[in-house]
Amino acid sequence: MDMQPESAAAFLAAWDANTKALRHTYDPAQEHDACGVGVVAALDGRKRREVVQAGIDALKAVWHRGAVDADGKTGDGAGIHVEIAQDFFADAVQRSGAKLMPGPIAVGMVFLPKTDLSAQERCRTIVETEILTFGYQIYGWRQVPIDVSVIGEKANATRPEIEQIMLWNARGVTEAEFERDLYVIRRRIEKQAIAAQISELYLCSLSVRSIIYKGMFLAEHLTTFYPDLLDERFVSRFAIYHQRYSTNTFPTWKLAQPFRMLAHNGEINTVTGNVNWMKSHETRLADAALSPFMEDIKPVVQADPTPPASTTCSSCWFAPDAMRRWRRR
Repeated sequence: MDMQPESAAAFLAAWDANTKALRHTYDPAQEHDACGVGVVAALDGRKRREVVQAGIDALKAVWHRGAVDADGKTGDGAGIHVEIAQDFFADAVQRSGAKLMPGPIAVGMVFLPKTDLSAQERCRTIVETEILTFGYQIYGWRQVPIDVSVIGEKANATRPEIEQIMLWNARGVTEAEFERDLYVIRRRIEKQAIAAQISELYLCSLSVRSIIYKGMFLAEHLTTFYPDLLDERFVSRFAIYHQRYSTNTFPTWKLAQPFRMLAHNGEINTVTGNVNWMKSHETRLADAALSPFMEDIKPVVQADPTPPASTTCSSCWFAPDAMRRWRRR
């Protein structure tokens, strides 16, 4: 048997041949993940600090479910979804100099372009315009305190500008109507961002009920990166936590979870079929609350290479809302 060593030229030729053979084998639609996810809930339905703290502690306990970059600080993504701390944000509104109005405060957790200041300002204009056009009023923007010392170089290089927009129910509608309108407003904002070709604008949440804190840090660094969560006024009836593990997906800040209506573990193997079915039904889509805004929210399933991100859209909004109405019958 010939055991002659392979020449450098032969090695490079074989490398090139293998690269060409594998060039079209990667498809973002086939990406998989296996994450750590859970929920803490108050069975008596009362908001309390212990629920938020238990969610934080539980997230830190599933650190082993997340991958870590070679820099030792950049994670695939981690986060927590809790109810809006009304006392906390009421204080933030008053400290900003705005007059606090009656009713709950709605909050948007917004990722903006970090280095392109012109694009950053255009994003703020898009967000404010859609809110005001719908008849709601804005208290102002809040710079979210963060500690970048706990994130790695890769996470910091791609880190967005993180701000919160606080608004109030100037139309005097019910909480359910306010929440519905905020959903439509978010979809309008997303469409305007696409039209303006600003891919960095992303709303983690825009709600009068709940808020999401997430990012490309390790689970154990959640409260260090976001010191807001250490405030005792952060109380909630639930805490959904998520540690992302990307086996062959590319981590980004916006793909950290929880998403707005979903925290996902494992694979959604039927996503392609579900997306196609949803597209085929869009022409006859109807909803008592959303019918006036159908063209604003279509396409129902947004274009995104990852199944959880694409499903945390209109389809997830329709399902629980329809279920609530059915149970009231």
